[in-house]
Parts: sequence; structure tokens; C-alpha cells
Amino acid sequence: MPSILLSCGEPSGDLYAAALLDELRRLDPTTRAWGFGGERLARAGCDLVGRYQGLTVTGLSEAVRVLPRSLEMYRALVARAERERPDLLIAIDFPDFNFRLARTLKRRGVPVVYYVSPQIWAWRRGRLKTMKAIADRVLVIFPFEEPLYHGADVPVDFVGHPLLDLARSTTPRQALLESVGLAQDMPTVALLPGSRPNEVRRILPELVRAMPLIRSHVNGAQFVIARAPGLANRLFEAAAGAAGVAIVEGRTDDVLAAADVVVTASGTATIQAAVHGAPMVVVYRLSSLTYRVGKPLVHVTTYAMVNLVAGRQVVPELIQDAFTADAVAREAVSLLTDRARANRMRDELRAVRDKLGAPGASRRAAEAVLAVIENRGIAVSGQSRGVRL
Repeated sequence: MPSILLSCGEPSGDLYAAALLDELRRLDPTTRAWGFGGERLARAGCDLVGRYQGLTVTGLSEAVRVLPRSLEMYRALVARAERERPDLLIAIDFPDFNFRLARTLKRRGVPVVYYVSPQIWAWRRGRLKTMKAIADRVLVIFPFEEPLYHGADVPVDFVGHPLLDLARSTTPRQALLESVGLAQDMPTVALLPGSRPNEVRRILPELVRAMPLIRSHVNGAQFVIARAPGLANRLFEAAAGAAGVAIVEGRTDDVLAAADVVVTASGTATIQAAVHGAPMVVVYRLSSLTYRVGKPLVHVTTYAMVNLVAGRQVVPELIQDAFTADAVAREAVSLLTDRARANRMRDELRAVRDKLGAPGASRRAAEAVLAVIENRGIAVSGQSRGVRL
């Protein structure tokens, strides 16, 4: 009966952790899981010591504010691990928290699998040394990450991207738009302002200012805002109740599938939009302090995940000072009115999807996890998974 500690600190990690736990239990129904995560992981049957809500932020000043709660969660997980001694820690992204947790448990003899690598390829490459010290295995979801870890002599497998299986719409465009009071035959723009409160505070007001500018050039344009679960109503007050605007919570895939064009915060949502083949504009804004301090440490010239996978810029990026309502409107109007450009982008996004591996990432990750446990001499039910280590 494997006992696994799972640790994830944001919505995308929660989604991947839940899918991983489902696959682990299909392979070994005796698997017991506990840890740190969100609603999806809890629904998958993980016994949560605590939830990440309120701890997921971007930026230096924001991170300082949540530090006391973060330390409290860390201590609670370590205390339970000392009582129950898990067979394995699966750390999912969220490096500032998970690095410390993994280092502590590794010293106590607990094996560590790191699933979904931090963005070492983008900045702070010195973290490769930390990963080598703490991880028995790294499971990466982007193809360009595997050579980086091989080069540092870190055990690694590219398992593919879980969104190839998870990014599925359950509601047709017509039904979704009807359900929120929008027209079925009008140009529809999806707005994804991020999943963290501080992201929404910085991004959504600019998107709201872009709406009338888009409408002035595209007759009948309407907007669907994808609201991440667990966010406060006040964050969306600027858009609530406006004509031709709907706010849809917890149904991002349905929103993306219904959209003609997407304007999205940089991050996992860009891959999600790519899976749906949605032409997109990528935006982002950090606090001035965080941007000034962090920019010299960045090793990439493009930020959007889809552009990084493509190896070149296939979707426009409006970052920091370039992110203005005028710029958003200009790009969105172009994609709504220039059919040839939108179709070229769809072709590029199909090529990005093809680079993300084959479906079944969560199953492959689960097989790798159980292989690490078996190779540590910990009994699991069923046959050996045959994963090469």
C-alpha cells in the first residue's frame, strides 16, 4: 500500500496532481495519498493537510506577505511526514515552497519525484543544482526540458503534457453562449486574466478598457471572461453587469472552445488555448519592483509557453509596458478581421500541440512514480510497471 505525499500550490498543479492520483489508483488501487493542494486533488481522494488558496501569488512583495502562512503549511506537512513517513513525495512545480519541503524530506530518507519542472530554462538556472540534489526523478511536460536535465546529469523523463487529455470542452459553443445570454453568431473574444488574485488585479482592468476599443472596430463583438475558481467577486466588479460581457467560472475549456479569439495571461492557459486551436494574444504585467529585479535574471527572449515550445514567436506577446488596452485591441481586431492571419496561427498552434507528446501523460507519469517506489524496494500491488529508470 504505497503512501504518497503530494504537494502542489496553484490551480494548474492541482489539476495535474488530481489526474496523476487517478492514474496511480488505476494502476494500484491500494495507493494512499495525502498532502497540500486544492479542490480537484481533494475530489480525487487526497487527504489534504491544507489548501493553497491565499498562498498562490506572483511577485516579491506578495511572496513576503504570504510567507507566514507558507511556513505554517510547510511545518504541518513535515510534522505529519515525521509521524507517518510517506513512501514518496511528489512535488508539482511551486518551487519556492516545494524545494524546501523536498530538501527536508530527502534528508529524512523520503524519495522525491518532481513532476512538472519549475521554469529553470527561463530564469535562475542555478536551481538545476537544487533539483539534482533533491530529486530521484524529474518528470517534465515540455520536450525542450529533457535535454537540459540530461546535460546536468539529473534523472529525467519527458512524459508529455497532461492538458492534451485534460483540456476538453463539455459544452458546445451554441449552448455555452445561450446559457450566459450572448449571441451565437457574433464575434466572441475570451478573456483569461489569470488564476491568482494579484494577476487579475493587474490584468483584468486593462482588458476591460480594451473592450469598447475592440467593439468600435468589430460590430457586435462580445466577451466571455473565464474566472478561475476561488477568486473574490470584487476582482471582477469592473466587468460585472456590462452589456455583451459574461463571466463564467470554472469552465475555461468551454470558454476557449467557444471563442473566436483569446486574450490570455501568460502561463498554462496559453497551452490550454493552443490545445483548443484558439488564435490568441498573450499579456502579462508584474509589479514594477518584481519586473526590475527579475528581468536581468531571465534567459529567454519570449515568454509565452506556446512560443517557447514553437522555438519562435507564433502568437503576439504584450508584456509589462507593452500591455495596454490599445495594443490588446489592435491585436484582437487583427485576428478577428484578418482570416488569413488567424488561420496561419491555427496552423502554428497545431504544430505546437504535436510537439507536446502523445496523449496519456498522466498515465506515463504514474508509471514512472510507481517504478521509483518499486526500485526503492517498497512493495506495491500488481506487476512491475516496466518503466525504464
